[in-house]
Amino acid sequence: MTDPADSGPPPDRSRALFVGLALLVLASAAVAPLVAGRPANEIPIHHDPGEGAELSEPTSPEWEGVPAVTVPLSSAPSSVPAADSTSVPRAAVRVARTDERLFVRLSWADPTVDRSAGDPLAFADAAAVQFPVNTSARPPIAMGSTRNAVNVWYWSASEGSEELLAGGPGSTTEFRNASVEVSTAREDGRWVLVYARDLRADSPNRTSIAAERDVDVAFAVWNGSNMERSGRKAVSEWYRLPFGPGPQGPPYETILWTVAGLAVVVAAGVTGAAVFRTREEERGREP
Repeated sequence: MTDPADSGPPPDRSRALFVGLALLVLASAAVAPLVAGRPANEIPIHHDPGEGAELSEPTSPEWEGVPAVTVPLSSAPSSVPAADSTSVPRAAVRVARTDERLFVRLSWADPTVDRSAGDPLAFADAAAVQFPVNTSARPPIAMGSTRNAVNVWYWSASEGSEELLAGGPGSTTEFRNASVEVSTAREDGRWVLVYARDLRADSPNRTSIAAERDVDVAFAVWNGSNMERSGRKAVSEWYRLPFGPGPQGPPYETILWTVAGLAVVVAAGVTGAAVFRTREEERGREP
């Protein structure tokens, strides 16, 4: 007959199991403090210590060191015919800055180049970047409102770039002297644009980008060959440029998935230890 004191795994083995489980628990608890997190709708900003001359070129190797964010696009709500039938599902966005200027690189796949040569049924490819004029409050994403207007940095393949002020749908006004420069290129079946502007604005109706405050930003793309124009466009939700203080690490979702993965490992370890101990106890009861 087996002495009850002899049942169960040997003391050294039990101690090793508990030490291993304790280390796993400590590792999972330590992940969040050790990794700085950022919201998933945040676009990191690369700081260039130079003057940014190379950043003005869409295909410059300087952009390879700037992190890219894939921004989903969907059809904008609109009364324009076939407004829900847009063809650009996503865009790639990279953002860089110097001490004086901001550079926004916007790229999307489009196998055709549509420049609209005056045919009533031909429309040009186009894109826009939108900022709130008042960066302390987020306006309605559909061209802002009368209480919180937006700046729109607009480019089309037929007319080049424009800088607009909007206080709601259908209320755009063009600035006489645009402060935004847009450079364009075609690369591997994609449009690649770089919007550049001084951080500080020279007008109260332009977005002034201060180093201590985050800035909202949104994007829109028109595919001319799909007859996209006006309100028929693919748009993003609001994203955030983290100019103010705050975490700059991986998105919060990455951290949550990491913690969840460690939790699964811990749970598996606990379950395995319990099963192992139960089997040892059963063996210990055998005559």
